[in-house]
Amino acid sequence: MYKKSATDLTKLPAEKVKNWINSFDTVLADCDGVLWIYNDAIEGSANVINKFKGLGKKVYFVTNNSTKTRPEFLEKALRLGFNMTQDEIISTAYVAAQYLKNRNFDKKVYVVGSTGITKELDAVGIQHTGVGPDVLQTSLHHFVNHDFKLEDGIGAVIVGFDEHFSFPKMAKAASYLNDPNCLFIGTNTDERFPMPGYVVPGSGSILRSVEVCSERKAVVMGKPNPFVCEELLKDPTIKPERTLMIGDRCNTDILLGVNCGFQTLLVGTGIHKMNDVESWRAGDDEELKKLIPDVYLPKLGDLYSHM
Repeated sequence: MYKKSATDLTKLPAEKVKNWINSFDTVLADCDGVLWIYNDAIEGSANVINKFKGLGKKVYFVTNNSTKTRPEFLEKALRLGFNMTQDEIISTAYVAAQYLKNRNFDKKVYVVGSTGITKELDAVGIQHTGVGPDVLQTSLHHFVNHDFKLEDGIGAVIVGFDEHFSFPKMAKAASYLNDPNCLFIGTNTDERFPMPGYVVPGSGSILRSVEVCSERKAVVMGKPNPFVCEELLKDPTIKPERTLMIGDRCNTDILLGVNCGFQTLLVGTGIHKMNDVESWRAGDDEELKKLIPDVYLPKLGDLYSHM
C-alpha cells in the first residue's frame, strides 16, 4: 500500500490508517526495541499487540535474541502484559535446535552463546559442551602448549550472544570448524544492542570474529534470513502480501520483510531512526534503499488510538 515510502502513519488521516490496518491479517513483531527494552515494556506496545489479536489477526514474536528459550520469552511477555502463547514465539535458539533436530544430528555441539541455546538443545536431546567463561589464564604460549584441548565428537558449532566470549572460545570454535563436515550455525547478525549513550556488541560482532578466524561463513538462523519464517509460511492461511513485519532495525527486521514479501513498519524506539532512512533514500546505494520501510511510527503504541 505504501511500498518503501517510509510514510509516517501519525501524519495520515485516521481513515487511511484504518485502511492500512485492514490490509494485513498476520503480524510479525521483533521484541527488543519494539515491544520492550530490557525488562520494561515500551509504552503502549502491549495495548497494540493485544488489540491486533482482538481484531482477529495472527500475531507472532520473531526475535534474534538467543539468550532465552521460548518458555522464558513467554514468561517475560505475559509479565509485561502481552497476551501471547508459546507457539506464537519464534526465537533463534529454538530455530537452531530445530534445524539440527530436523537433520537427525547425533553428535555434540560446541556452543559460543548462552543458556538459551543449550536449554533448547536439551529440549530436543542434543548434546553440547555447555556455556560459561573460558578465559586465557596466563599467556598465549601457555594456552597453546598446555591448555588448548579440543573435545571429541563435535559435529557443529553454534555462535550466538556470549557475554563470556574470549580468545580461547574463538580459537576452539575455529579449530572445530577446520573440519569441513562440522556444521557452522549463527543465531543472528545483529551488530549491537539499542542502548543510550554507549555500545554493547551483539551476536553479529561475535559471529563475524569466528567467521574471519575460521575462514567459513555460518548458516544464519535469524532475521533477515527467510529461514526464520520457513515453518511459519508453510501455513497456507498466512499470505506474505497480507503479513506485516514490525521492527526497529532495518538491516534485520525490515530486510526480512523485503526478503519474504511482507509489508514493513519501522518504529523509532530502537536502532534505526528516520534520519537513517532519509540518508539511504537520498543516497545512491541500492542495497541501502532495500532497507527503507513502507511505513513508520515513533513508537508502536502511537497506533492504538487508530485501532
